[in-house]
Amino acid sequence: MTNILFVCHGNICRSTMAEFVMKDIVKKAGQEGEFYIQSRATHRDELGSDTYWGTKEKLDKEGIPYTKRKATLMTKEDYDKYDYILGMDDENMHYIGRIIGSDPDKKVYMLMDFAGEHRSIADPWYTGNFDATFNDVMRGCQGLLKHINK
Repeated sequence: MTNILFVCHGNICRSTMAEFVMKDIVKKAGQEGEFYIQSRATHRDELGSDTYWGTKEKLDKEGIPYTKRKATLMTKEDYDKYDYILGMDDENMHYIGRIIGSDPDKKVYMLMDFAGEHRSIADPWYTGNFDATFNDVMRGCQGLLKHINK
């Protein structure tokens, strides 16, 4: 079982989008039973909130299923539970580091690293561009699965 954790600021836009996209990708690949996939926040702003409406709308347009959920905060204990911890931008990476302390097992990456680009995924909460965020998330998740399956 490969355990994957996607992380962003509030756990209502990018990390939840990545969680549901990755779940859909592994299901379509016939590997659903081989993965445990979740998402978390680095900040408390949206704790308890469901996925943001713009993210749901984009997932609906792409035919990707999602479930009702509540934003949760990443903890230091998550480091031991997950094989891959994926931040969406430099700020997320900074706060992931503050939460876990160090990364001796080299589990922490930016999601776009797996798309061959070490860069941030724009936060659609601010940009309003859920299409661009979705395209980056999809590329990152596809690259992550390819990496894992090597």
